[in-house]
Amino acid sequence: MKAIFVTGGKQYYVSEGDVIYVEKLDNEAGSEVVFDEVLYVDGKVGNPTVKGAKVTCTVEKHGKNKKIIVFKYKPKKKYRRKQGHRQPYTKLAVKKIEVK
Repeated sequence: MKAIFVTGGKQYYVSEGDVIYVEKLDNEAGSEVVFDEVLYVDGKVGNPTVKGAKVTCTVEKHGKNKKIIVFKYKPKKKYRRKQGHRQPYTKLAVKKIEVK
């Protein structure tokens, strides 16, 4: 069973047993998260969502991605700005996809 759901302003295409990385959620590690904003489940396309569809996931851990460097530069003006950023994420394991 496959589904597309929305979290953090992004869409994720998953099946049962998948492990995905999403934008940071406020749930504790080991807890369950239920997503009910499901756009697609096994051939059923929602308008905009599929009624009664849920994707249940388990939060495995929280962390931060690798650092990216943001460097701004203007030639001949002595303007240079260097900034680093690490985006936080949540690792989820998809347990169950269900439709009523």
